[in-house]
Amino acid sequence: MKEILTKYFSGEINGSEERKLFGQMEYDESLRAEYIRLQNIYALTLLGQHPSQEAEGVKGFTTFSQRLQARKRQMKARVILQYAATALLLITSTFFLTRALLLRSNAAIEMNTLYVPAGQRAQLTLHDGTQVWLNAQSTLTYPARFSGNRREVSVVGEAYFDVAENRQKPFVVTTQQLTMEVLGTEFNVYSYPEAGYTQTSLVEGSLRVSETSNKNKSVLLSPYHQVTFSDNKMQLDKLNNPEHLLWRDGIYSFHNEQLIKILAKLELYYDITILVEDPEIFNIRYTGKFRQRDGIDEILHILQKIQSFKIHKDKENNLITLSK
Repeated sequence: MKEILTKYFSGEINGSEERKLFGQMEYDESLRAEYIRLQNIYALTLLGQHPSQEAEGVKGFTTFSQRLQARKRQMKARVILQYAATALLLITSTFFLTRALLLRSNAAIEMNTLYVPAGQRAQLTLHDGTQVWLNAQSTLTYPARFSGNRREVSVVGEAYFDVAENRQKPFVVTTQQLTMEVLGTEFNVYSYPEAGYTQTSLVEGSLRVSETSNKNKSVLLSPYHQVTFSDNKMQLDKLNNPEHLLWRDGIYSFHNEQLIKILAKLELYYDITILVEDPEIFNIRYTGKFRQRDGIDEILHILQKIQSFKIHKDKENNLITLSK
């Protein structure tokens, strides 16, 4: 069975072997535990501290495949997990398989949860081939494999989806305020609870967006349009700055934005409180790009060169104060 696990995570498994694998896992607890462990390791190889290019993800997958085939797999897996711990990446994954699932009924699968800490980002591929990028302090909840007639996931924070097309199974993304339904498309979801609003930006394809609490209220987005939900209202606009989606490449892009809005995002991305003593600083507008890996200190120093202000950092209380 371990050989089949290797083929499963390498994408080389056929239909009969997959059914045999999941059938065995129904009553083989050790095999099920090994599946969970390998699934987490696979995700960890793609979630380096600063993954910035697709090539790095491919390299991570190659490393993972080699580790699967090595005789000392368990020892090397511990090394990977230790590396992930130093990156402060938390992945909790649980899996339970019932006989009803084997018969491909509507039985539920316990969900996996992927959380990305402050100052980092992550990319993973779901069972159906959909690619997902997660921004800092974001959480994706998803099943190990999709069952039923819908592919459903949920997001807290910010995520970019490149959905694998499947006209028989709509892909559904749920946030606290909005629900998105597509067949195959690319779109961004911004849904940090602290932000006070939820925003969905469509890049390619079509996207139906409805209120999570009231599915009768919905809009159909066309490419390079976005919908913002705030104060119990949905507002449709053009996507004026597509470059703000560059966060998935590790770049934070701002175009003629007030400092107050930039600081609000930086607080979320880096899990820090920023206090501005002089409200006039809020009205300053900035246009520029920053690398995520530079960190909050470097970004503030760059902003400081454009408009002079003082920076005081209180590490003990995780607080930065800006003043004139």
